[in-house]
Amino acid sequence: MEELVAVIAKALVDHPEDVTVRTVEKDHLIVYELSVHPNDVGKVIGKQGRIAKALRTVVTSAAVKSDKRVTVDILS
Repeated sequence: MEELVAVIAKALVDHPEDVTVRTVEKDHLIVYELSVHPNDVGKVIGKQGRIAKALRTVVTSAAVKSDKRVTVDILS
């Protein structure tokens, strides 16, 4: 799943070498922390958060078989 987030993010940004994804696991929650170059934050979020919402939807759909909730946080 971490690779899925990284591949999608690298396709969106101008600085793909600065894309990192870190996994944080809690009780029934997995958080993927996406970190990108400061100039690329707007490209990952998109207008009115549409790209970020779509990214979260893809990750949630891919994780439907697991018994944990999954979310993506975008860090600058």
